[in-house]
Amino acid sequence: MALVKVATLDNLKPGEARTVIVSGKEIALYNVSGKIFATTNACAHEQGPLGQGSLEDNVITCPLHGWQFDVETGSCRTVPGLKIETYRVEVRGKDILVDV
Repeated sequence: MALVKVATLDNLKPGEARTVIVSGKEIALYNVSGKIFATTNACAHEQGPLGQGSLEDNVITCPLHGWQFDVETGSCRTVPGLKIETYRVEVRGKDILVDV
């Protein structure tokens, strides 16, 4: 795995989520009070675009059917025991790097 620059802090304000494509993978980025997290962009339910969902604190809600996930751990709040893939994130200056 390698760290890849995917965005800058200027592109992702606190409380925002967005989708980036890294090495052919869709990754959802989240800014939770200045701390950046990354998960797969595909909801575990019907592959809904999590990066277009609603972020409240550290919980992203899928825009398709409302499934909820903890963006730090990937744990599903809707179906306990289910998880989505998470990625390690580093911030260097204003650059956001994801380990993919």
